Amino acid sequence: MKLQSALEFLTLNARWLAAGGVLTFLSSFGQTFFISVFAGEIREAFELSHGEWGGLYSLGTMVSAGVMVWAGAATDYFRVRLLGPLILAGLVVACLVMGLNTWVWALPVSVFLLRFFGQGMSSHLAMVAMARWFTATRGRALSIATLGFAVGEALLPLAFVTAMLHVHWQTLWILSAGICALGIPILILLLRHERTPQSLAKSNASTGMEGRHWTRAEALRHPLFWILIPAILGPSAFVTALFFHQVHLAEIKGWSHIQLVSLFPVYTVAGIVAMLTTGWALDRFGTARLMPFYMLPFVVGFSSFALGSSLPLALVGFVFLGLTSGAIATLIPAFWADFYGTAHIGAIKALATAVMVLGSAIGPAITGALIDFGVGFEAQLIGVAVYFIAVSALTSWGVRRAAQTL
Repeated sequence: MKLQSALEFLTLNARWLAAGGVLTFLSSFGQTFFISVFAGEIREAFELSHGEWGGLYSLGTMVSAGVMVWAGAATDYFRVRLLGPLILAGLVVACLVMGLNTWVWALPVSVFLLRFFGQGMSSHLAMVAMARWFTATRGRALSIATLGFAVGEALLPLAFVTAMLHVHWQTLWILSAGICALGIPILILLLRHERTPQSLAKSNASTGMEGRHWTRAEALRHPLFWILIPAILGPSAFVTALFFHQVHLAEIKGWSHIQLVSLFPVYTVAGIVAMLTTGWALDRFGTARLMPFYMLPFVVGFSSFALGSSLPLALVGFVFLGLTSGAIATLIPAFWADFYGTAHIGAIKALATAVMVLGSAIGPAITGALIDFGVGFEAQLIGVAVYFIAVSALTSWGVRRAAQTL
């Protein structure tokens, strides 16, 4: 994309792209990479083992996934300027609950609220809005809006780990609620004139396979959706598990927690490069040509964490994990629009988001239980690398077959 056209695109669409960025950034407070920063303090305060904390976290996350199937479809019926402030208000409440909670039985409730309003609805709404508001420039719009994820990953863990040296961990959750509250008037201001959803127009550019718009029920009856399930569930499950057990990983590798967290910006920079590159490539080549390859860097990334014991190898691992994670943030939302059309994208993507959230519940639960049973985390990561080799092959086969009907 030429510099002039890029600047023109940003200038003409700044308020809507910024609204997407606000939602993706604030979703950070419900993402595992942020919640897991407090894992050691939570386990100590409530006297939990790795498996017990992982189980409670997974319980709250799985309930969130179930509710997402229903609630996510609301994005097909209500505008972002109505849903966005309501979702952020829910995220404020979620942060306050975590900050004020003193009962172990309420931990899954706290996790549910954070995961549903943060990881679930905030990110879902942002991605649906970009896919619906933009057609020919969908890839660019998605890649720019997803920079909010990257900024959150780069700034929040290191800032809050450092702050915990001086401030009680629950006080920091109160501060988080305040940050989310500030996002509400900002979002309202940005969406004072909401963009007309271009993709609601009946044009061939917005249809999917067989030249039509697919409903969620029709998507569920199509084999491609089920072929993609391992590719949706796996990244969420195992990247979540890696970040969730970041304190444990640092311990077994002989690093300090802050040394490991200081590498997070490397993951973020790699993700930003992948987001922007993938956005450009999407508009030029389409999703079908990119889908077979985007998970391969995961194989290198997880292998580096499994086999390496030095911080430079951890840095390599974060680079390759970031490449795939960044590509996913841009590629997968565009995939649903390209292959299934945009008329019902909210409902279809809500189901896919629920699968993703379910994966983020399964990952910490399984890996935490295996750690308690004596299966080393490093050995588990070798199995994860093998998993992504198999899933890449399956995804390539399924997408190439389905692309013939585009």
